[in-house]
Amino acid sequence: MDYMQQATLHIGGADNGHCRLKLVDFQASENHISHETQGLSEKHLVVRRGKPFKLTLMFHSRLWSPLIERMVLVVCLDSYLKRIPVQFFEVRHDPHDWSATIYPGDMYPQAVTIHICSPVLSPVAMYQLQLHIETAPHRSRYALGAFVLLCNPWLKDDPVYMPLDVHLQEYIKSDHGVIYMGSYLNVSKRPWSFGQYEPGVLEACLKLLQVSTQHLTDKQKDYILRAQPAYLSRVVCAMVNCNDDLGILEGKWEGSYKAGVKPTDWSSSADILLRWASNCSPVRFGQCWVFASVLCTVMRVLGIPSRVVTVFNAAHDTNANMTIEEFYTSRGEKLSLSKDSIWNFHVWVECWMRRPDLGVGFDGWQIVDPTPQEKSGGTYCCGPCPVAAIQRRCLGARYDVPFICASMNADVIQLVVRDGLVVGRTVDTESVGRLIYTKRVGSDSPENLTQIYKGRRRNQPAAQMPFSPRTLTFQIGGTSPQACRPSPGRISPSLEVSLNIDRVPSLGDSIHLCVTVTNHSSSPRSLVEHVNAQLKDYNSDPQGSFWNTLREVHMKPHEVLTLHHAIAYSEYESVLAGDDIMNVAVVIKDVRTTERFLAAQEFSISPPEITIEIKGGDRIQMKKEHTAKVSFTNHFTKPLKGAVLMVQGSGLLQGKRESRLVSLQPGEKIEIDVSIMAASPGTKLLMATFSHSNSSSVISRTFHKVSVTTA
Repeated sequence: MDYMQQATLHIGGADNGHCRLKLVDFQASENHISHETQGLSEKHLVVRRGKPFKLTLMFHSRLWSPLIERMVLVVCLDSYLKRIPVQFFEVRHDPHDWSATIYPGDMYPQAVTIHICSPVLSPVAMYQLQLHIETAPHRSRYALGAFVLLCNPWLKDDPVYMPLDVHLQEYIKSDHGVIYMGSYLNVSKRPWSFGQYEPGVLEACLKLLQVSTQHLTDKQKDYILRAQPAYLSRVVCAMVNCNDDLGILEGKWEGSYKAGVKPTDWSSSADILLRWASNCSPVRFGQCWVFASVLCTVMRVLGIPSRVVTVFNAAHDTNANMTIEEFYTSRGEKLSLSKDSIWNFHVWVECWMRRPDLGVGFDGWQIVDPTPQEKSGGTYCCGPCPVAAIQRRCLGARYDVPFICASMNADVIQLVVRDGLVVGRTVDTESVGRLIYTKRVGSDSPENLTQIYKGRRRNQPAAQMPFSPRTLTFQIGGTSPQACRPSPGRISPSLEVSLNIDRVPSLGDSIHLCVTVTNHSSSPRSLVEHVNAQLKDYNSDPQGSFWNTLREVHMKPHEVLTLHHAIAYSEYESVLAGDDIMNVAVVIKDVRTTERFLAAQEFSISPPEITIEIKGGDRIQMKKEHTAKVSFTNHFTKPLKGAVLMVQGSGLLQGKRESRLVSLQPGEKIEIDVSIMAASPGTKLLMATFSHSNSSSVISRTFHKVSVTTA
């Protein structure tokens, strides 16, 4: 729909004989198609910088006469005013300056169409537009209205230019994506609705810029710098978290989520942005994939190509030494003694732009991470860091290259401690940054970015290695540092230990572990095997052990032993739920030498299936009622008490719908029919969860993608 607006006269009278403006037609439909901005706003004209857009002026009695009257457009951005004399097509103008041009055939008896073009490096913002009609003794000034100016990745001279249309469709126009989660051994995916076409989202993104610390501190400087995508990405990155500003999301990784929404319950950036924009108060709660997905939405809205990237086994290196120390007891229980950590997965965003501030070779994808971990320049933000700088290990490049480089390339030193002594040491140079995924263009399957990030790396497996005597210090439960001295003697590398999972387990299955011990020496060995299992949050150390076992093992010279273990469902059903992550470790002790050898593995549990079916198919018409059938079947061997099946859907369903059963018997199905209706086109998500009173949390969560069309 075109935006017709009554012209408002601010200065000057309606003297007889003077040209008087009546209406302004922003020609929104045509401009939005031309500028690839369809659906971004129902309230404002949205255009891209460096590309002409047009508006038509309609007059009361007669057309503007260029022989006796001068027409000037004035672009206003706060206190910044730019006068743009309206020219005819014969007059050449500077492409790096604003222009307003009338072409042949654009003048009518009582109307004229003007083509307006902004400089390619214009600030991203909402502008006000005025019209001045001037004669020697007289001037009339009209307020025409507002328009929004965004970056232009379709324009070669724009720093965010992306040459391939298929990439522009994926990284700018697509309103949905896939977030990869879990562990590198069992990658799970969940769809996400970026929601940039939901009503009010563009306005929320612009509001985000207006309440940023940079804008509130110095408006004029902020507007000038907004022309640069690197600056924009840094501002938005800081504003997605609320740690030191009026930002969008409050992070929470443990404890109760009753004061807000549990991070796993979000599936749409639009819900979060609109909730924040209502009062600029932090939305509770977010974790890394939520922060990243919201950032991706804002950047796409502003016209900067962006994608969500998951790094499996991502290190959080707090002291910038490129090493992560992990501590285990002699029984294989992981201890919370280090400030460093390894996240099973961490999610950030890549934004596409040129980097003239860094010189040649750093253009392309830039890492921007809004999860508040460490401060950068005094603010909780991270990036934009060129992927090329990570590839080439250019640690001096801006921004935050050492921190990001450590997150995917740090070495892991695993130490076995007993009675204050280090009794075993393993160095792993390969596990950090084990797998790096993003959504493939035009598909929900993953694109593997691991080699792009890491390039050629040394191929050195984890090994039980000798260590030199030294003193280690660490914190125990927040108390003062205590010394941990290595035990006397040299740890022999003649015993090799590995730990594997026979197959990725589904909830309800037994978990089968396989420990392989290789005796490289020519002597027999008497060993003690400790195996330990713990529940683990994806971003932190494990909780207390829920399962362990102990056995004695005798080995012949040069023998290879395979030791099998099974954790029955009954031994973990009260602890683990769907998508939960488990840490399993084995410590092998040589009885004669008291040497310890460690191997550890982390993996996620696959949840049971929830089925969602849209009657008539997954393509539905806007503003028409459709029915979704949601069901869960109990494939466990025992009844599930207090069964709850819950459905919700951003842009499809107001609130939640639930079905409850006192007890769901083995083989029995719980189901619910839900009426859905979409008010806007695009890709929407239905989310269903299943829980029961036997478990402390949701045991299964499923998302279903629905495509909404206008007809």
